[in-house]
Amino acid sequence: MSMKTKLWTVFVFAKINSRRFFRDRLAIFFTVIFPLVFLLIFGGIFGKSSNVSFKVALLNQSQTQFAADFAKGLEENKILKINDSLTDLEMAKEKMNRGEIDATIILPAGFGDVQQGQNMPSGTAQVLYSQNNTQAGTTLVSVLQGVMNGINAQFVSVPTPFSVEGQQTNDRGLSAFDYTFSGLLGFSILGIGIFGPMNVFPELKKQGILRRLHTTTLKVWQYFMSTAASQALVGILSFAIQIIVAILIFHLKVVGNYLELGIFLMFGTIMMLGIGLALGGWAKNERQVAPLGNLITFPMMFLSGTFFPRFLMPHWLQNISGFIPLTPIIDGVRLIATEGKHLTDIGSQIGLIGIWMVVIYVIAFRVFRWE
Repeated sequence: MSMKTKLWTVFVFAKINSRRFFRDRLAIFFTVIFPLVFLLIFGGIFGKSSNVSFKVALLNQSQTQFAADFAKGLEENKILKINDSLTDLEMAKEKMNRGEIDATIILPAGFGDVQQGQNMPSGTAQVLYSQNNTQAGTTLVSVLQGVMNGINAQFVSVPTPFSVEGQQTNDRGLSAFDYTFSGLLGFSILGIGIFGPMNVFPELKKQGILRRLHTTTLKVWQYFMSTAASQALVGILSFAIQIIVAILIFHLKVVGNYLELGIFLMFGTIMMLGIGLALGGWAKNERQVAPLGNLITFPMMFLSGTFFPRFLMPHWLQNISGFIPLTPIIDGVRLIATEGKHLTDIGSQIGLIGIWMVVIYVIAFRVFRWE
């Protein structure tokens, strides 16, 4: 049989596998819809504006015009989300104890009065916060002190020999959603590369389909290649849908090149597919493959930076997790999508994926069983 005929066989089986996928509603759900559900959930959590804000109650107990103007200014402040329905201190304390608001700002009676012997208004605003919300309370005190300093400067001129100047760099840092989105693509690769073959192969063995294929001239490498081609196609479709949804709904900004990102995702998917082929090809039934599959996928899910940054881990665990198969995939996606790196800039990630690919597929070929 010529190489052209062998490759034609690969194409035919890739086409058959693709058709089987699009007829399987359950496979479509877990490969395309399920990652989208995760995207919408995590996007709703991390895709919001990163500006800090505080939920507060504002109790103006003063009758002065200055207090009224000051309260109006606080209501227009974007940092403060004032609950207008809270006008009683006891109600405000109850809301604080329940964690429904962060603090209560009180403008006491006489706030803004001009005291005898002075030619300017004065007063002390109070910030009440519960013991379990100390950080928000102290931060709010600092914010209000900054507001007060601006007002004081209008009445009293004080020399400031020391000052602080902020300067923004031209570097674009990762937002919480940018980081999470790259991890969600990694999570999708897990589903496409591992869970797909891990669930399908034992079922094909049970139905005797693989046994009948074994009686033909079909080789293991041809079957693997056809499966890899069909899964890569499904993966690109799933990734494209996720990226489009993330851009339209959560305003994701992909800095890097889309073509290079797609090539890298296909490369990572094919590598991860080797694990699914090894597990599904070795197992005789679902009871054999499920425990081993969970044992392999769960550490990757939680140690590869899928849902939270790896730099939060202990240093020794970061070093270990850096060699997990999914880690270089997620790191490479982040470098391309958020930092604009090219494939030539992420040689370490590509090299590690390549090493894992050789190791995994050698194992997959050795353990594969047609029945």
